[in-house]
Amino acid sequence: MVSGKEKLTKLHFFLNDILSGKKPSAVLVAKPNTTTDDSPTPFGSVYVVDDPLTDRPGGNVVGNAQGLYMSSGQDVLSLVLVMDFGFTSGEYNGSSISVLSRNPITETKRELAVVGGRGVFRMARGFAKLKTYYLNTTTGDAIIEYKVYVLHY
Repeated sequence: MVSGKEKLTKLHFFLNDILSGKKPSAVLVAKPNTTTDDSPTPFGSVYVVDDPLTDRPGGNVVGNAQGLYMSSGQDVLSLVLVMDFGFTSGEYNGSSISVLSRNPITETKRELAVVGGRGVFRMARGFAKLKTYYLNTTTGDAIIEYKVYVLHY
């Protein structure tokens, strides 16, 4: 049962998606045998992630994003994300938001849909504005800035 007044919470953090090195935070788990693209995320590829969330680039870890993303665009690099953004410190420790959305990563302005949550963010809905802070086009490593607007009870 939900009680109380609906609130708007604004979150700001950085997702650190690392495909390279000895301890990557995202790993390729499926790749179609028809893909000849040499990019880090060719069409049809599926990655499982456990990406750290930080308060700033190179900053303190405030949580992690666990889930998967798949490369879904044939002509334009686009990912579909299914992720749980769980917070492990601060005011929202133990709570999370859930995202299920398309991420056209080559676009400057992009949004993801927040479709749920748990803990403080139970019955959440809203959106996340994304901006690429850092991208290594050779390895696929990226740092993405998230500004999230969540309605919840």
